[in-house]
Amino acid sequence: MPLVTSKDMFKKAYDGQYAVGAFNVNNMEIIQGIVEAAKEEQAPLILQVSAGARKYAKHIYLMKLVEAAVEDSGLSICLHLDHGEDFEICKACVDGGFTSVMIDGSKYPFEENIAITKKVVEYAHDKGVVVEAELGRLAGIEDAVNVSDRDATFTDPDQAVEFVERTGVDSLAIAIGTSHGAYKFKGEPMLDFERLEKISKLLPGFPLVLHGASTVLPEFVDLCNTYGGDVKGAKGVPEDMLLRAGKLGVCKINIDTDLRLAMTASIRKHLYENPSDFDPRKYLKPAREAIKDMVKHKMRNVLNCSGKA
Repeated sequence: MPLVTSKDMFKKAYDGQYAVGAFNVNNMEIIQGIVEAAKEEQAPLILQVSAGARKYAKHIYLMKLVEAAVEDSGLSICLHLDHGEDFEICKACVDGGFTSVMIDGSKYPFEENIAITKKVVEYAHDKGVVVEAELGRLAGIEDAVNVSDRDATFTDPDQAVEFVERTGVDSLAIAIGTSHGAYKFKGEPMLDFERLEKISKLLPGFPLVLHGASTVLPEFVDLCNTYGGDVKGAKGVPEDMLLRAGKLGVCKINIDTDLRLAMTASIRKHLYENPSDFDPRKYLKPAREAIKDMVKHKMRNVLNCSGKA
């Protein structure tokens, strides 16, 4: 079974008022844990690769690992480029077998964002690849994305309509209060659901995307800190807010930090309790299981997409 685009996934998600999880991948164990979870939950799945992941693992290695996951699991998987910063990286991923790419022109003025997005859309659509873009800027740090609170801006609903109409983009990442990284909120978590509802009403049937949507699950933060870590004060997006967003036109929810925390917490705990272990398989096997369990929880209780494959 070949890789698929997200087009059908998003139509079903919009109509069914749930979201598809887009999980960032960096190595074999992360891919295996996510894919095993999706197979057990019979959930739709997007695996996404950041520019940082491509530099770390190389495009060809990640491509072959994902192809192996498709063959081994029999699942319909969409492979997506997360936060493509320019036309060149989007083109490389389209030409290199990805079925979905994101062009992130959110750092540019509105007209420039439209121009670069339209260029990527025209190239990708000609190759049968779908495109995500971003309007508005999320604060936070994750991989190559680094936006200060001062530079963050929420998505303007009217601009969103014009942007979609002029670019022909297939989905749109919006800014309503989420942020990248493990430290998303200093005070009480808050998302601008009024803004989300307005955008959804102005763009009926159109799939919206939430970036920076990890919950930063307290059990993993506590485990990391208990076994030598220092991620005190980390706080993410409450799961009930994500569940609500999936009923309001958000068809894709990005999850990366929760994967990192689950894996790191498991490895820290194992090495602390088994200081003589030096075989990577000994600590990567439970880390893979921790990722699988966390992803299953997300699919079932947060994304509401279990059984929707």
